[in-house]
Amino acid sequence: MDAVRVALLREVLAGTEWLGATRRFAGVLRGSVVSHGGGLLLVGTASYEPWHLAAHLVDEAAWSGTPELAPTLVRHAARPCDPAHLAVGLGRIEAARRGETLLVASPSGDAPLLERVSDARRAGVVVLSLGPGEGELTALAHEALAVPDGSELDLDTVQHLVSAAAGETPPPPRARRRFADRLSHLAERLTAPPPAPW
Repeated sequence: MDAVRVALLREVLAGTEWLGATRRFAGVLRGSVVSHGGGLLLVGTASYEPWHLAAHLVDEAAWSGTPELAPTLVRHAARPCDPAHLAVGLGRIEAARRGETLLVASPSGDAPLLERVSDARRAGVVVLSLGPGEGELTALAHEALAVPDGSELDLDTVQHLVSAAAGETPPPPRARRRFADRLSHLAERLTAPPPAPW
């Protein structure tokens, strides 16, 4: 799905909770990888590997100038003879440490994956879940975006929205006034003479 189709999809979804939900989730994803300097691992299940999401995140990383968004695709059936970008197996999740982010995109969780995700979380890895929205995987995740069966959108479509939103430049943070500045402003208002009566 290209940028034009994503824009059309966003128009169709205007007024639904999907736009806000995908942008919030993408903001957490982007904030996690950018603040820690990268280390994004992407994994699915043995029967569902999120190749498409990995490709879109690589594209968004290049287009947005945010290389931290480019994930390492972790595969269940990786073989040493595979090309380097496809040869990363589940052992990579076991080796993950604090400062890294693990995004699990799957229609369901399986026991071996859940055990590895749990171990990664205990090691300080930020765990994000994109999937059914219930069960053990959602409970393990620091942030989850639910895509339940039978919803208006399927998991693949939601992945397009999330990857596009992750590549967007976030709005600049609101300037925060220091406590002393706020206190000074309050003191000026309290000590100012009352307005002249008319």
